[in-house]
Formats: sequence, C-alpha cells, structure tokens
Amino acid sequence: MRLYVLDLGRADIDKGAVMTPGVGDGQRVLTPIVGYLIQSGGTNILVDTGMNRRHITDPFATIRGKPIADKLTPMMNPEDDVLARLAQLGLRADDIHILVSTHFHFDHAGNHADFSGSRIIAQRACHDHAMSIGQALKELYDQPFLRYELIDGDTDIAPGVRLLETSGHTPGHQSVLVRLPRTGVVILAIDAIYSQDNLDRDNFQVSADPERARASAHRLVDLARREHGMLIFGHDPAQWATLRKSPEYYD
Repeated sequence: MRLYVLDLGRADIDKGAVMTPGVGDGQRVLTPIVGYLIQSGGTNILVDTGMNRRHITDPFATIRGKPIADKLTPMMNPEDDVLARLAQLGLRADDIHILVSTHFHFDHAGNHADFSGSRIIAQRACHDHAMSIGQALKELYDQPFLRYELIDGDTDIAPGVRLLETSGHTPGHQSVLVRLPRTGVVILAIDAIYSQDNLDRDNFQVSADPERARASAHRLVDLARREHGMLIFGHDPAQWATLRKSPEYYD
C-alpha cells in the first residue's frame, strides 16, 4: 500500500485574504496545489485533480472576473498537470479506479472530465451544493459522462482508506484517512485545514461556515493525536517543503 503526494502547481496568494483574515493581509505567499494517489489492494485511488490545464498558458483561465482572482494568482507548469504526474508513475486516466472529489473548488476539481471511467466519490451535500450554483466552473465537473457516487458521512472505500466528512470549508467537504503498513495513519485534511497557521490562530473565517469548519478541523487534530498519525494540511508552504513528493511515496 502506498501514498503518493502529487505536486499540481502553486498559487501566489494574499495570505490574509485567502487563508487567515486579519493576519497577513496583503502579504503574498506561494502555496502548493496538491493531489494524492493511493494504491490499496490493487485499487488506484486519486484524490482531487488540481487546476484545469488551461492554467498552464493562461493563469486566470477559470477564475478571470471572479473575486478570487484579486487575491490569488495560479501558477502551473506542464509537469503539474495531473495526467503528467500520473504518467511519471506509469499510469493513465483509465488506470484510476476511484476519484475522490473532496470538494468542487477550481484548484481541486479542475480536471474531473479526464476520469470518465472512474467511480467519482463525493459527499452528497457537497455535490448537490456545487451543482445548484450557477457558475462557469461547473463545466469542469458537471458532465453527463462522469459517474458520481454520492455518500453521506464517513465511508470506507478500500482497505485502509476512509473518507471523513469535514464540512465547513464548503458544505460536504471531505478529508481522507489512510492506514499505511509502515508509516501508520496519515490524514489528508485537504481544505478542512489550510495550514498550521489556521490552527495556531484558531482562524477559520474564510470558510463558508466558520464554526463548523473549526469543529471539523479540531476533529481531525484529535483523530491524528489518538491515532499517533501524520496530519497533512491542504496548502501549507512550510509543511510542503518537508513532504516526500511523487515519485517518492509513503508506505
């Protein structure tokens, strides 16, 4: 069983505006855009698909004219394309059995359309919310040929792989717990916790529901403590520098 950390690009953000309102306002920092590949019992599980590859040649391709574009500049090279990262591991889109869609923001669901042969697992609340709002970004993930499987709450999807409902950042956001034979428990917080700074300052104000986001974040922290596990944040530049990136892996 293996966990690969996929480098899917960067975002040059206004730290206060995007991550910690009131702290670091106007301070620009580079944050990672991250996906994951989990291999469990012959099953290839991809967690998120990163930014759409149009961002390689046009940084604002899917967010131009939206409020977020004033706070964040996407940065993506050809090698940051999710298909390129999979190819480095000898895999194609057709080799992905399950795509875990943690939520539907542009930096997490930009290339879902590549995975028409995969089971795409999303929390029902997240999927329903994303499909109900009228926006151009829906073209990235709302296609008739995509096969969504909707779940409600925590769910085991493969040996050693459990999805955790962590609403707050968005309705129905989900994180991922992986039990690895040698490394032990690894919890992929995704955007339930952007960075250590959010925990240190108890700042979850950028979330759709800050109080629920705080509860979800502390649930993950408590779970990691109980399991003596590793907690990987969603977009933490300092932690990112310490992680093994694909083709290295955790096992």
